[in-house]
Amino acid sequence: MRESELVKATLTETIELHERVKQGDLGAVTEAAAMIIESLRQDGRVLAFGNGGSAADAQHVAAEFVGRFLRERRALAAMALTTDTSVLTALGNDYSFDRVFARQIEALGRSGDVALGISTSGQSANVMAGLEAARGQGLRTIAVTGGDGGPIGRLVDVHINVPSTSTPRVQEVHRTLLHVVCDLVERAFV
Repeated sequence: MRESELVKATLTETIELHERVKQGDLGAVTEAAAMIIESLRQDGRVLAFGNGGSAADAQHVAAEFVGRFLRERRALAAMALTTDTSVLTALGNDYSFDRVFARQIEALGRSGDVALGISTSGQSANVMAGLEAARGQGLRTIAVTGGDGGPIGRLVDVHINVPSTSTPRVQEVHRTLLHVVCDLVERAFV
């Protein structure tokens, strides 16, 4: 395959997946935004987490809320549980990598906060443990997944699923949907 054909094929794949998601039930996206708005209005915060590219997406969402997405408004309380390497490595060493998000939720999560777990497979053990810890502490839970959502999708209050097993394509649609959530949330605070 020539390079230009690869570029076109990749764009075609991501456009087709975006289109398939667009034609599906988008209620979870608006429900997730409403849940976050309600939490932020009651002095709650968003605790976001995931692995690899999903960790980057968690950081991206937190940055959009604390900074701004498109409009000037007050700062919104959000943090990514993926950014403190001292905490991550201590927890991974002293407990296990499966506990790196759960332990942070135990320390930082409060009833009324929102835990946002991102997993392209829907099966990441540490994301699932973080969401389980969140539920146990009275946080509302949102999962953004791929595939069929796996056990993570069945665990949460709101499940946004991108029905594909292609990790890059799932991540591309995740970013689009998370941007929509950021836009909806921001509009509530302008």
